[in-house]
Amino acid sequence: MKKVLSICAVALMLCMTTIPAFAAEPELTAQACYPTTVTRTEDGSEIRKMYDLGPTDDPAGIPRSNFDQDGFHYTLVDLLKQELPDNESRQHTETVSVPSKSKDMASVLALLPETKEFITEDGLAGILTLKLDSVKVEVAGYGSSTKALTAKRTYPSLATQDTSGIPKSVEDNGHELTLQGIDWQTDPAGYFTATATYTGSTTSSYVKGYTVTADYTGTVSRIALNKTRYVAIFEGEAIEPIAPEPPSPNDQQNTPAQFSWAAIMLPIGIVALAGVGIGAGIFFKRRNEADDGGDEV
Repeated sequence: MKKVLSICAVALMLCMTTIPAFAAEPELTAQACYPTTVTRTEDGSEIRKMYDLGPTDDPAGIPRSNFDQDGFHYTLVDLLKQELPDNESRQHTETVSVPSKSKDMASVLALLPETKEFITEDGLAGILTLKLDSVKVEVAGYGSSTKALTAKRTYPSLATQDTSGIPKSVEDNGHELTLQGIDWQTDPAGYFTATATYTGSTTSSYVKGYTVTADYTGTVSRIALNKTRYVAIFEGEAIEPIAPEPPSPNDQQNTPAQFSWAAIMLPIGIVALAGVGIGAGIFFKRRNEADDGGDEV
C-alpha cells in the first residue's frame, strides 16, 4: 500500500510541475523613448509627438499604444521618419510682455533691451531684435481714492443764535458739502456771528500701472548632431460617455447565473490525474503479486 501511495504522489508532483511550462516567457522590450516636442491642434483632433533619436537609440522604444487625454481617444495613424539636416534654421517672432509704472515712451524703452537671446520649444536658439513699431502700452488696471473736503461759511449780524437760518448744505468747487458744526461769536453791538463748518468727500480714480508688449524677431537655428527625427501622428476621437441603463427586475430574474469553466475543469483534471496514478499503482501491485504466486507453484 505504501508503494501505491508513493506512486500516486509522484504522479501528482509531475502534473504540478508541468503546469508552469505553459506560462509565456517574458519578452525583451526596447528602452523607452521620450518626445522632444508635442503639438496638439486646437480642436484636439490630432497630436504629434516628435522624437529626435541618436545613432544608438532604438526607434522601437517609441510608444505606439492608444491613449486617452482631455476627453479624446487617440490612435496612432502614422510614424514618419525624417533625416534632420546638419543645420536647421528659421525665422522666429516672439512677443514679450513687461509691466510699467509709466506710459512715457522713454521709460518704456528702458524696459526693453534692443536684443534678446531666445530658445524655442523645439530647441532652436538665436538672438532676436526688438521691433520698435510693435511696442504697445496699455492700461493694466485702475484704482480709486477718497479725499476729505472741508469748507467754512460766515454769517454775521444775527439777532439770535437761531440755526434755522444757517444753510444745511453748500456747494464748494463743484462738490456738495453738509453742515458739520457752528461756532458762535458776539460783536460789541450785541449781534451774533455764526461760523459754519461744512464737510464732504470726493472719490477719484487713478491708473495702477501699464502693460508693455513688444515683438522680437530674428533667426533661430541648431545643429542636428547626426540625429533622426520620428514623428508619431495620433488622431483623436471625442469620447462620448454612455450612461448604462439600469437593469429591470425581469432582466435580473431571467439572467442565467454565470460560472467559470476553469473552476470546474481544474478539480476534474486533478481527480483524473490522481485516478491515473492510483490505477497505475494497483496495476503494478497486482502484477508483483502474480509474479510472486507463480514462483511458489
